[in-house]
Amino acid sequence: MEAGTISANIAKVSRQVSTAADKCGRAPEVIRIMAVSKTRPAREVRAAAACGIVDFGENYLQEAVEKIEACSDLDLCWHFIGPLQSNKTRAVAEHFDWVHSIDREKLLRRLNDQRPEDRGPLNVCIQVNISAEDSKAGVLPSELEPLLAVAAAQPRLALRGLMAIPAPAAEFAAQRAPLDALAELFSRARERYPSLDTLSMGMSADLEAAVTAGSTIVRIGTAIFGSRG
Repeated sequence: MEAGTISANIAKVSRQVSTAADKCGRAPEVIRIMAVSKTRPAREVRAAAACGIVDFGENYLQEAVEKIEACSDLDLCWHFIGPLQSNKTRAVAEHFDWVHSIDREKLLRRLNDQRPEDRGPLNVCIQVNISAEDSKAGVLPSELEPLLAVAAAQPRLALRGLMAIPAPAAEFAAQRAPLDALAELFSRARERYPSLDTLSMGMSADLEAAVTAGSTIVRIGTAIFGSRG
């Protein structure tokens, strides 16, 4: 995709975030736009960065590491948002700033042990299967508390929040229901873990609903880079 198109798309997404935030009385500046750059070349990352995007989300490790190294001259924040296997934790711990897809204790302990000391704590979000879909990763709400406790106890990890990918829905009210449920879980968890400050929810199709429900990071791929070929 051409840089000019990416720039126009980012401006449109930024307006959508601001409009949604204004409608529900939130400050737009507290909502971060993450550009989901999986399958996109480094030149498109650079084009988005030139428009002020700092946060980039990746799903595929090998591709992501190559991209991170290709853009190492830029001051970017890299988020791993895809399913994470145990044999990939070392590379994630070494190259990323955030991991949003934690759904089991083993991952937390491996990421903690493998995080380089000179990089500072790795920011982590627990993924919640908020729609209870068999096909989705994440812990069920009833399983969340033990994982939060393990995450909070790891010295090289910073427990930041919750992430979810709800079941797709076309209507605004149907989009809001699982997002509101995640926000309620987040609110309750903050009472015990005050370091929690991040709700990673909302993508191109449910952006307005996510902002209304309290998202602090929206993960936008298609609306910025177009559909994957």
